[in-house]
Amino acid sequence: MKTIHSYWAYIVLAILIFTVVNAIIGLTQKKEFKDKDLRLGLFTLIVSHIQLLIGFAWYFMSPWYKALKDPAVSVMANKELRLLAVEHPITMILAIVLITIGWSKHKKKTEDTAKFKTFSIFYGVALLLILSRIPWSNWF
Repeated sequence: MKTIHSYWAYIVLAILIFTVVNAIIGLTQKKEFKDKDLRLGLFTLIVSHIQLLIGFAWYFMSPWYKALKDPAVSVMANKELRLLAVEHPITMILAIVLITIGWSKHKKKTEDTAKFKTFSIFYGVALLLILSRIPWSNWF
């Protein structure tokens, strides 16, 4: 499960970066919001939610979750354990909430620039959150 979560994360990160860059280009160049932009935002939403489900499954099987239940282990005192058991899951949930809000808000916009702006802001902040709490030492 950990391997699936790790490899799927590469897909999510690549698609999210592509979506944010596409939204920024669309916003700055005042492009028309087309079906491909809509599908790109939706695909980003879908793959991020799949990653969340995989992450939940892995988290509850992981040794970090078990460490949270062990009163002898001080999770908050150990930087690496705190990242994996607390900071990473909470930040990723928050990032996916932002992606979901961005998707919902863009549907209510009528102007193309407003749609691109919504994607740029919400998906962009989600990308920054994800990048801030990826356990890089486990990735390479």
